[in-house]
Amino acid sequence: MGERELEHYLYEHIPLSLAMQVSVIDVQDDGVTLRAPLAPNINHTSTIFGGSASAVAILSAWSLVHVYMKNAGVPCSIVIQRNSMEYEKPIYGSFTARSYIAQPEHLQLFMKTLLRRGRARISVSSLLEYEGKIVGKFEGDFVVIKAN
Repeated sequence: MGERELEHYLYEHIPLSLAMQVSVIDVQDDGVTLRAPLAPNINHTSTIFGGSASAVAILSAWSLVHVYMKNAGVPCSIVIQRNSMEYEKPIYGSFTARSYIAQPEHLQLFMKTLLRRGRARISVSSLLEYEGKIVGKFEGDFVVIKAN
């Protein structure tokens, strides 16, 4: 799955991504990078609204799981189970969120569990960056439910 295909999917199936003007910058097997501009995500202090930062981090992490499952050819539903977000610095403009699997060695067990039980959980992280500096960190657990 490439950048334009993922971006189209997000706009069509997660309309908030279109309203926030999220763009897909990079899609790799080990991470998805999204970008969001300031204007549609601005708060009262002229910085990125925390909810927007969190939403882009979640979208990036969710997208990594989505791409992984598409590439594996496993139809499924993906839902977030829990997450935590750390905001380290204000974001004054366009920013990115890059997702990654902190423990890639868990992917094999994740897939084995999914195929055997029909559902499995995977932890995904995302780093928010603004002007080349890390400004936030996301960690979340996603539950994948195999389609019948």
